[in-house]
Parts: sequence; C-alpha cells; structure tokens
Amino acid sequence: MSDVAEKTYNDFTLPPSVVSKVDVSRMVTEVERVDNEMTAAAVRNNNDSMEVAVPVLSQQLTDFLGQNDLKLDNGKLRSDLITQLRILKDKVPIIHMTFAVTADPTSLQELAQWVRANIEPKAVIAVGLQPALVAGVYLRTPNHIHDLSLRGILKGQHDLLVNELGALRGSK
Repeated sequence: MSDVAEKTYNDFTLPPSVVSKVDVSRMVTEVERVDNEMTAAAVRNNNDSMEVAVPVLSQQLTDFLGQNDLKLDNGKLRSDLITQLRILKDKVPIIHMTFAVTADPTSLQELAQWVRANIEPKAVIAVGLQPALVAGVYLRTPNHIHDLSLRGILKGQHDLLVNELGALRGSK
C-alpha cells in the first residue's frame, strides 16, 4: 500500500528514530525538498512519466517511509504525503520530560518507543534539562503533571525519613 491518498496522518506510525516534534518537522521539510528536487528534475527532462531518481534521504525519513510502506516516486503521492505530514506535525501529542542531565539519543529512542507502545502511538517527546532535579524525571502531558524525581518521591515522606534516620542514630 504505497498510495498516500489512501492514508491519513492517523494511519502513520512513527519509527523509534523519530523522537521529537522537531524530528517530524525535519521530515516535512525533507519531503518538501525531495519533492522540489524531483519535480525540477522531471521538468528538466520534459517528461513527467520519466523515472527520476529519489535524492539521498535521512535515516529518519527512510525509517518512516519503510514503516508506513510509502514511496516518493510520484508527484501526487509526495504532495499528499506533505499535506498529511503537516497535519501530523500540528496534531502530534507531546509529552514533556525534564531530566537532570542530557539524555543520550539511544535512551530517548527507547523511551519514545515505550511511550508509543504503552501510552500513545503517535506521541513525541520534548526534552528539557533541569540540573536541580537531581534524579528522576519531571513529566508533563497535556492533562497531567507527574513529578517522578527523587525530591517528588521523598516529598510528603519527611516524617518517615526523619523517623528512619532517628532510628539509625539510636542504634549506634
């Protein structure tokens, strides 16, 4: 099924390599660039039906096209794909995650894959950095805020912590 006209943004699945909304925006820009290059090549050859070689694609776009069984060999299909990717970019759910240190790309890809498998199939991650966080993550979705940091876990357990420390001091 390589006909984009049959697919809408709801039918697309995002590969693990597409982590953030910026990655989705890059894919839109790249498909637009490819469309411009292939259209210009077809015009130069004065023949729309002539096979035009697809320019070099990024790994993210290659993964996306392969996962969704899409091809870029037809101008109408490219135009439909650009339209649907623009809609996807505007409607993609974003989960904001704030970490204490910069997360490596492999970990973010695994995290995005887990989020898509367990929470929302089209979700992307917006990564923030807050060195004062110490440990854990601060997670924000459109309707919930979760403090999964060490501070958040210990908050409200102050009395328990004081009692445990007192018991340790008393046992010496």
